[in-house]
Amino acid sequence: MEKKKQQFETIAIRTQAERSEHREHSVPIFATSSFVFDDAEQARALFADEQPGNIYTRFSNPNNDEFIEKLCLLEGTEDGIATASGMAAMFSSMAAFLRSGDHIVVSRSVFGSTHQIVTQLLPRWGIEYTYMDSSASPEDWKAAIREKTKLFFLETPSNPALDLIDIKALAEICNEAGIILNVDNCFATPYLQNPAKLGAHIITHSATKFIDGQGRTIGGAILGSKELIKEVRFFARHTGPAMSPFNGWILSKSLETLAVRMDRHCENALKIAISLEENPAIAHVKYPFLPSHPQYELAKEQMRQGGGIVTFELKGGLEKGRAFLDALKMISITANLGDSRSIATHPASTTHSKLTAQEREAVGITDGLIRISAGLEHVDDILEDILQAIGKS
Repeated sequence: MEKKKQQFETIAIRTQAERSEHREHSVPIFATSSFVFDDAEQARALFADEQPGNIYTRFSNPNNDEFIEKLCLLEGTEDGIATASGMAAMFSSMAAFLRSGDHIVVSRSVFGSTHQIVTQLLPRWGIEYTYMDSSASPEDWKAAIREKTKLFFLETPSNPALDLIDIKALAEICNEAGIILNVDNCFATPYLQNPAKLGAHIITHSATKFIDGQGRTIGGAILGSKELIKEVRFFARHTGPAMSPFNGWILSKSLETLAVRMDRHCENALKIAISLEENPAIAHVKYPFLPSHPQYELAKEQMRQGGGIVTFELKGGLEKGRAFLDALKMISITANLGDSRSIATHPASTTHSKLTAQEREAVGITDGLIRISAGLEHVDDILEDILQAIGKS
């Protein structure tokens, strides 16, 4: 059976590196920095890109190649590259295409470190940016295009505001203008959303989150057409944000259970969101598949389910938010997300603390905002811990 005719779960499980003479069922870890050549001619041909093959793990490795092959099949892209972290993927997927004097348009609601790249690092090299609010229409994005605009970058759903952006509408604008549309698909994963099928040109992932799913390792991925990934690969080959073979092996194995895990994450998150929506201690709850979400219809259109993240605003602001975290008994307090264990985060004092108060307010990160990454525990136990912490805060 051809892989393109197989279902998501089958592709994620049955796509493997070529079996060796040892007939292994599970792919081994290729813990090697370099690869040997049969002769001088093969070495020359490999370095000249006249034949495919491994040279050096900074360039490629069977474990990382298997991980990327799976992701490409699941996302519907031609090619990709694995990186050492999600932020390496975000930076490389921008920097590979930008030059001094260029301009990018970015959704304002992005992860804190992405914000630092856009506002602090890229301007050092003469690259300008325009931020677009979550309320901006496709026409607003189109109006932001300049002569030197090279790239649109967006998160949808965003971290942690859970704002959504119409990928298909922006893809049409980018195609007309000859601009690259780069979508961070970390929160949704390829199981819930496929930006490439909606017209996106580059898809980036922090594989550290739901793709790993168990808080064990970090990694990233950049996916797209062969033509665009060729540019990214050149940039990455010579700047070195390479994934280790061990992490590539872990993340490839993790993809085998992604569908099963995401179903439970989403089921738990939706039940938590519904339960908290009427709680008098909470100002508001936000979750893409709640009818009260301002972009509920868009979420239903471009996502399979609502994802594993729920946010809510505690009445009482900063002190209430901190008191809530201190009162938790089971849920972990950490800056990560997408783990099998439920996690609570206070973005204003951690992941987005480098933003000014005005910048946080502009993307909906209030002092009392709590981000819950719904884990795989029984939802009744997760809710019990949340509710008792709200009662004590």
